[in-house]
Amino acid sequence: MTARHCDVSEDVLERAREQVESLSKFNPRATSAEVVFEEEKVSRKVEVIVRADGSPPVVAHGEAHEFRAAVDQVVDRIGRMLREQRKQEREHKAPPLQDRVVGD
Repeated sequence: MTARHCDVSEDVLERAREQVESLSKFNPRATSAEVVFEEEKVSRKVEVIVRADGSPPVVAHGEAHEFRAAVDQVVDRIGRMLREQRKQEREHKAPPLQDRVVGD
């Protein structure tokens, strides 16, 4: 958890920690997750980077007027991305071998 140019309340940090930990159900090989909070004049931005063994890091961004809404937005986005990545990995596997008749 990193905060750039801002102070993030403990309840928002705890909520972000819980939601990011729940992402492990989409990719059990996930090794680490980084959450970056950033505050600009009007908007609050949250970035989540999830790293997993054997695959490139998955990055998502969320932006809202409050950190809580931005966290919810970015967790939804990265959850969809991880589900899609997992689905593609499963579909990419070779199909099962069928009974073949050799030399008829």
